[in-house]
Amino acid sequence: MNISLTGRHLELTQPIKTHINSSIETLNKYNMDITSVNVVASAQTKKGKEHSMIEFVISLAGKNSIIIKQNNDDLYACVDIAIERAQKAMRRIHDREVDHQKVGLNELKSQVNNGIDIKREELLNEDEIVPVELDLYKPREVEDVLNDLKDGEKMFEIFLDNDQKTRVLYKRNDGRFGLY
Repeated sequence: MNISLTGRHLELTQPIKTHINSSIETLNKYNMDITSVNVVASAQTKKGKEHSMIEFVISLAGKNSIIIKQNNDDLYACVDIAIERAQKAMRRIHDREVDHQKVGLNELKSQVNNGIDIKREELLNEDEIVPVELDLYKPREVEDVLNDLKDGEKMFEIFLDNDQKTRVLYKRNDGRFGLY
């Protein structure tokens, strides 16, 4: 792994270089093939205050580079935050490679269903509609239909009343009857 340290408008002292190098060494725990790490540390003055900025460019073999830019008042804190972000990015890439197996969609469906035939189950669970012929041709009294509902197991009855209007008499949840 090649490590390049550069300072812009800032002189990199030996303690800063040691801190950056030891922080970069923590990236080796992800067992990624890091080809090079370029570090650019700079100082800027904004509104009379001095800010430190650090930029990490981590090149991985066979993968995209990881670029991290971080601003802070303290250069040491800036390095620590940038390394944490780099570790998080490396961990994501590592987890994607190690944990995820390339399994096809059909294989996943078969594992979830455990051999259950989905089309057969849908047909079994489908509501069955039974056609019933209605005796709408003869008018009936509401009292007669009410007695039929009380005696039978039906929930409603559709009928023609004496005025030739189509009516519906139904059982309510509270035990009473409703009429449309």
